[in-house]
Amino acid sequence: MARTAIAKRRTAGAVLTASLLGGGLGTPTALAAPARPADTSAHAPAHILVHAPGHEDTAPLPEALRATRIGPAAAWTRPVKRSYRVSQRYGVRGNWAAGHHTGIDLAVPRGTPVRSVGSGTVVFAGRSGAYGKAITIRMRDRKYTLFAHLSTIAVKRGKRVRAGTFIGRSGNTGRTTGPHLHFEVRAKRGYGSDINPVRYLARHGVRLL
Repeated sequence: MARTAIAKRRTAGAVLTASLLGGGLGTPTALAAPARPADTSAHAPAHILVHAPGHEDTAPLPEALRATRIGPAAAWTRPVKRSYRVSQRYGVRGNWAAGHHTGIDLAVPRGTPVRSVGSGTVVFAGRSGAYGKAITIRMRDRKYTLFAHLSTIAVKRGKRVRAGTFIGRSGNTGRTTGPHLHFEVRAKRGYGSDINPVRYLARHGVRLL
């Protein structure tokens, strides 16, 4: 009986751990912002980025912008409507501060309209180190979507958005070797809390690959 009870407790603990780690995706729950890595972009293939944490990761979010509700359950969509090429997938190991590629890179021409993938509130819109011009949106499910290397930004902090809302245009600002959109999903605002963006959107009925 004692062994059975111990086994049950271990099983329950494993289920809880998987839940806290984002459905078994192996996402860190909390990591300190790492130091900026050396610039290795000269050794990277086209469209591979060397990301570093930006200042949007540390700015506190006003209480008035937290847990925003925007009507009934919203639809979800891709961040760009036109065709694209995936130039770098999520999780590829490399010389990034996190040790892996923290998002997915969609190779599109400079100036391609970029749209919110779902409903939420813009919590950052501006320049962010190696990310260049970037936008971070806190989604209704309390995850964060990040759009980087933009050429223009069309929204401001505090703006409420829905799936398909135009937020800016793609570009190659920041540390990059070519025009594209870097799309990232985070469990928390901080760098290093990234989760798989392909799986995240797939749960909402949207395919990136």
